[in-house]
Amino acid sequence: MNQTRVLVSSESDSIISQALNGMILKRLSANLKTSYGASSHSMHFRQLHGSCRRPLKKQQPKRNFDKPNYGNRKDCPPAKVPIVSDSNIVQSNTAITNYMRSGQCDSALCIFEKMTRRTSVSWNAMISGYLLNRRFDLACQMFEKMPERDLVSWNVMITGCVRNGNLGAARRLFDQMPHRDAVSWNALLSGYAQNGYVEEARKVFDKMPYKNSISWNGILAAYVQNGRLDEACELFESNPSWDVISWNCLMGGYVRSKRLPDARRLFNKTPNRDQVSWNTMISGYAQNGLLSEAQKLFNESPIRDVFTWTAMVSGYVQNGMLDEARKVFDEMPVKNSVSWNAIIAGYLHSNKLDTANELFTSMPSKDISSYNTMITGFAQNGFIDNAMDLFNKMPHRDPISWGAIISGYSHLGHNEKALRLFIDMKRDGERANRSIFSCILSTCAEITALELGNQLHSQIIKVGLVSSFYVGNALLAMYSKCGDIEEANITFEEITYKDIVSWNTIINGYARHGYGKKALKLFESMKRNKVKPDEVTLLGVLSACSHTGLVDIGTQYFHTMESKYSITPNTKHYTCMIDLLGRAGRLDAARDLITTMPFEPDAATWGALLGASRIHNNTELAEKAAKKVFQMEPDNAGMYVLLSNLYAASGRWGDVGTMRLKMRDKMVKKVPGVSWVEVQNKIHTFSVGDLTHSDTPQIYGFLNDLDFKLREEGYVCLPKLVLHDVEEEEKEHMLKYHSEKLAVAFGILNVPNGRPIRVFKNLRVCEDCHNVIKYVSKIVGRVIIVRDSHRFHHFRDGVCSCGDYW
Repeated sequence: MNQTRVLVSSESDSIISQALNGMILKRLSANLKTSYGASSHSMHFRQLHGSCRRPLKKQQPKRNFDKPNYGNRKDCPPAKVPIVSDSNIVQSNTAITNYMRSGQCDSALCIFEKMTRRTSVSWNAMISGYLLNRRFDLACQMFEKMPERDLVSWNVMITGCVRNGNLGAARRLFDQMPHRDAVSWNALLSGYAQNGYVEEARKVFDKMPYKNSISWNGILAAYVQNGRLDEACELFESNPSWDVISWNCLMGGYVRSKRLPDARRLFNKTPNRDQVSWNTMISGYAQNGLLSEAQKLFNESPIRDVFTWTAMVSGYVQNGMLDEARKVFDEMPVKNSVSWNAIIAGYLHSNKLDTANELFTSMPSKDISSYNTMITGFAQNGFIDNAMDLFNKMPHRDPISWGAIISGYSHLGHNEKALRLFIDMKRDGERANRSIFSCILSTCAEITALELGNQLHSQIIKVGLVSSFYVGNALLAMYSKCGDIEEANITFEEITYKDIVSWNTIINGYARHGYGKKALKLFESMKRNKVKPDEVTLLGVLSACSHTGLVDIGTQYFHTMESKYSITPNTKHYTCMIDLLGRAGRLDAARDLITTMPFEPDAATWGALLGASRIHNNTELAEKAAKKVFQMEPDNAGMYVLLSNLYAASGRWGDVGTMRLKMRDKMVKKVPGVSWVEVQNKIHTFSVGDLTHSDTPQIYGFLNDLDFKLREEGYVCLPKLVLHDVEEEEKEHMLKYHSEKLAVAFGILNVPNGRPIRVFKNLRVCEDCHNVIKYVSKIVGRVIIVRDSHRFHHFRDGVCSCGDYW
């Protein structure tokens, strides 16, 4: 599937189409473009190229780099120095370099193509320029076409591969090199170190025929940056000739790991302490709340630069001592933007937005970080209009600016605006970073926009971020929440380094999709991979047992949480256990567990017992649970509805009326049930008996035609599930046009054969709809996936993944 994505993505940079339908998706199309180019030889190099700052005016013919082109083109810059002889090669190379440094890749290419003779310097200038402008694909093409490569060419490409996160390509190039120097070895070592492959970095270091200070500092930094400080210390002691940079590197590692005594011992031993040494220790003490120690070192520091003062300001800010921070800030002889941003961030964090805004306004010189700090502060405090106003006034924006405003809208639930801003960002020529991709993927997960998420996945593959656990985890969550657990599993396998979030997401994903045994297998695999479970992991494990009816296994996990994994069960774990026992019909055990909890049960815990009582028609226990819920959350509409439905199922219509009167008196409104399905990046929403959709005649006709086939397969209508005091015939009619049935019918009529139909509902799917969809999946031969408020149901050939246990 990933291969398909790459091919589709390569054929056109205009990938995302038709998103944003009303509050959700309508159009997200040709504007989602990336300057990372395409692969495949079917596209012209010139067409793929594009300017780093502006698009080409028209498609250009394919170029032969070994044969110059003398045609006059409008998009070529005026040739200030005629390139007609070999004597002008230096000037041409200089021009190429200058154009590349200013981001004018297209102009540089024009100079390069007009050269009658090119040296390796010419080719290297183009390769380096493309890498500088983050056009890795074009650098690779240029490298492949290079007639003769020198050592610089190889080293530049290896470095480019490393910076692009493609360590496999970097290693292959390294192995192919006819000759290597220290730069070659250090580039590969750095690549492994920066991506967390410490053992591989050490192997490269040990094999190096000659090591310089860069090599030693590189392997030391690899240990430090990955938190392996004991090994870093052992390496440090093996070499007596470290420079002050190395001392500061190890010292900084100790500070980041909060090993301040070790950092101080190293500081005291440092032979030639520089200002970085002093600033590292001062900031270390300040950031960890040891302000007296930080102040003491601050007073002893032989030279106090702006970073020394800023370290104290930041320390006081981070420890909530805003008055002290302001005092130091006012005493600073020289302030830079970092100093201003630190104190402004302090006021923003303390919700003193007016003071922060006054300081921001009075700044003598604002940089992008200053604007970003204010935008983030406004957005996080809910003042999204102020954030947007400031964003619009920015003279320049970077990915952090776009990420701050996009995430601000996304976290406040303004998903449509977040997606539109993402379009604007792409139109503005800015490339999405890890944070932005993760935010937009989370937005897709929130609105269950699987097709849009798929298209974003193509972009992520193109820019080489698919193996990043940060983006990979967001992709994993998106697929899981949007109903594609198979693709979620593929994404999980592709994540190079799986952290606890990766494991928790896939375990919880399989649990919600009804594949409890698969979730438990993954849990065991997680332990074999030496990843320590946390509270979220065990919650996923218990949830998997609950959704699959594995009562004894779940009980065993629950009672061994503390002894095996040093995890004390919290309220959520108890709630999950009560749900597990209650669903299985062990209501007495569930009730006993509530009474023996080490803390007071919350509304969710009593709600789980109420839900289980409804499933097993235990009205007495349900009433007790509901009474507790109403005491804690008198406006909880869901609990009123649950108890009312239980009364209705028992024929206690008088009590049903009483519950409705209570809801009216308390102005509690029942949430209407709606279902929706995504087709071609557009969301189609249905409610019970909906007649507003443009395809209503076809939908109702399809459902009417199904009636006979359903009964032939053995379907029996369940009028008792209609919790209204009406005639049986009317009950059957009401059941027939439930929202999820309408959505499924529309999906069958509009989703191409071979593709699953994914329907989402905001409430629990009813038993009759569940039975109907099972039969329909067999009759029409389609896979139908339904997500309700509790879990996913995968219907295939008349069988549901939940095993009729939900």
